Amino acid sequence: MNGNKRPDTMERITTLELANAFIDEQVAELRAQIGDKKVLLALSGGVDSSVVAALLIKAVGKQLVCVHVNHGLMRKGESEQVVEVFGKQLDANLVYVDATDRFLDLLDGVVEPERKRKIIGNEFIKVFDEEATKLEGISFLAQGTIYPDILESDGVKAHHNVGGLPEDMQFELVEPVKLLYKDEVRVVGDALGLPHNMVYRQPFPGPGLGVRCLGAITRDRLHALREADAILREEFEIAGLAGKVWQYFIAVPDTKSVGVRDGKRYEGWPAIIRAVNTMDAMTATIEEIDYSVLHKITDRITHEVEGINRVLYDLTPKPIGTIEWE
Repeated sequence: MNGNKRPDTMERITTLELANAFIDEQVAELRAQIGDKKVLLALSGGVDSSVVAALLIKAVGKQLVCVHVNHGLMRKGESEQVVEVFGKQLDANLVYVDATDRFLDLLDGVVEPERKRKIIGNEFIKVFDEEATKLEGISFLAQGTIYPDILESDGVKAHHNVGGLPEDMQFELVEPVKLLYKDEVRVVGDALGLPHNMVYRQPFPGPGLGVRCLGAITRDRLHALREADAILREEFEIAGLAGKVWQYFIAVPDTKSVGVRDGKRYEGWPAIIRAVNTMDAMTATIEEIDYSVLHKITDRITHEVEGINRVLYDLTPKPIGTIEWE
């Protein structure tokens, strides 16, 4: 499948049979493209990169080197899950890099969203370059690019997955799912036998919580965001909303308001809940959540998370509002 245009004749992958046909075709193409060389993959643990990893493991086995970079902007427990699933269960050739301080130091004081994305994207490439130089014969860089990324990349935002690829990049790209929509990637992930909670994990932007910790990222606000987001995910699971809502997360702006805690004035940030449904990420509608669920989430976040004293619900569809805040 060459080119970045999905052929009109390409059937939407909705069944196991169609997924298996796609997998067979891709495995053959990947083997032809890669030969006996090595491939480097940024494995975030999201569905896109996980499916690409599983496809490549099927096609070229240990020739794939998965690099999981913990940039300090992951959701709670995610890096641990990547190590468990790929490092232990799938026995992948996995390199784990904790680069938290490196990323957060570079992002210190940076407010502008596109600049944040570029810094995170460029630093990712640098980390890869460093890992690649430690390895012999890496010729390819695999990416979990999907079709909406290509459709939206025309001036809307820097590239979702890596962003700001350097001119002198030494790798040839491998993008086996670039013509698929997110729902198709999930069907393929099921067919590949990946764990259900990974295949149906929510889409997560490459810059991670970096574009949800709005404005200049501080470690304390990032920590508050991560904890609040974990509570939201836990409560959506309990309420049976996890499989019903396409994407839900917390954004925390760099704005404080006054509140009261233990009879004293208490300044804190607001946690903004975003919960949307979409078929293809091009448009999105707002999910109507029962007030009882919203009250429970609000109660837990404001009592359990240091630094947050309000919870807001974003009612804006796309368009007008994008799914992410930044």
